[in-house]
Amino acid sequence: MKTRSLLPIASLTIILAALGLAYAPIPGLNPTVIIVSGTELQEPLEALAAKFEQAHPAIQLELKFQGSQDLVNRYLNDQHEFTPTVLIPANGGLLQELEASWQTQNQHSAFYGAPQPIAKTNLVAIAWQDRGKALFPNGQFDWARLEAALQKGNWSAIGGSPDWGSFDLLITDPIRSNSAQLTLALWANATATNLNHPAVEPLFGLVKRSVYQPPRSTDILLQEFIARGSNQADVATVYESIALHRWQQSTSQGQPYRIYALNPTVETISTAAVVQRNVSRSTAKAAQQFVDFLTEPAQQQTFVQYGFRSVDDSIDLKSVANSPWNQNIPGAALTVPNTVPMPNSTQLSEIVRLWQRAN
Repeated sequence: MKTRSLLPIASLTIILAALGLAYAPIPGLNPTVIIVSGTELQEPLEALAAKFEQAHPAIQLELKFQGSQDLVNRYLNDQHEFTPTVLIPANGGLLQELEASWQTQNQHSAFYGAPQPIAKTNLVAIAWQDRGKALFPNGQFDWARLEAALQKGNWSAIGGSPDWGSFDLLITDPIRSNSAQLTLALWANATATNLNHPAVEPLFGLVKRSVYQPPRSTDILLQEFIARGSNQADVATVYESIALHRWQQSTSQGQPYRIYALNPTVETISTAAVVQRNVSRSTAKAAQQFVDFLTEPAQQQTFVQYGFRSVDDSIDLKSVANSPWNQNIPGAALTVPNTVPMPNSTQLSEIVRLWQRAN
């Protein structure tokens, strides 16, 4: 009788175990997608990743953030301690550079499909308002006046208050960050006809001597700019998106910074690509779902809320809820000034070389 009474219990246990196996996560069917992005996208991507995981619970996302040039270099040199699935540098030109380098050593593309634009912005300058009025009295950014300020080195020599002390410029590290490369490209373009002009190398040397321990990425730079305040940072070049997004934080310094359009400027388009190396097709399919999700109108509006311009030109910047273009931010502009083409890979390599040689 005892043996007979245990049979139903044993049968129930087997059934429950079988159900557990049926609904347990199966390796390969619950892929982990690792996204490596430039730091300028950190906050919107964190918000959008959480939203995506709610809608796609079988797909796990991990976000990593690095300087855009850094993430491309690390991928090409296989220096990551993890296996990237999606790369999203600050501009698509860096993915073209990656693909060209990859193709010299491999017989196939680095990517599963064509890279997709997901958000865009442009390079701007920022300055604390009193500093900006002294340096740019007509309200327009001027590379020549910025260079003169670096040469003279202190505010009393360039029309500012002696109490302001030394003149301090912030840019990121051109070896690791695309915003610094674009800064130097625009500055060189305003100074000479090409990067090989004799005036360019002394200019890079002046900037390199004037910038102390440049940060590795643009968002880190802006956070440092705000934290230091006007006593230790006067002018910086950053992406418009984070300048708009972090403007409210700068009010803690008593006076917020002003945004200055660069004319011409460079438009940067954050672009996502699903990579092939050590990425299975099933994981790549899941990754592509996330990339497609980012391009949908609802997510594009989220990018606008964080200061980016949508890649969907039908989205009106001012009509989006909580748009920074509705917050009376000094210098914020709906239209982008004249733009010049993104430097190609050869020009970017020359900028890095000139920076490394400068002293």
